[in-house]
Amino acid sequence: MPIYEYECKACGHRLEKLQKISAEPLKDCPTCEAAALKRLVSAAGFRLAGGGWYETDFKTGGKKNLAGGEGGKPDKTPSKDGAAA
Repeated sequence: MPIYEYECKACGHRLEKLQKISAEPLKDCPTCEAAALKRLVSAAGFRLAGGGWYETDFKTGGKKNLAGGEGGKPDKTPSKDGAAA
């Protein structure tokens, strides 16, 4: 879900709100209660949730298999120049 940034044109209050893409933009300011909130154009912010991530994304220590070797250590296969990786 994206995180949207809003600014109240009446009092200048700024806030961020986690909302569905299909949700209507907020209109009422939580500070001054005026119907003057405007969604700002800002850097994309979002939260990743759910399944489908790679097995190495949240593992720590020696559990990562980043290079295909055991315990997170790279394979000892020679590269094109003859040196071990």
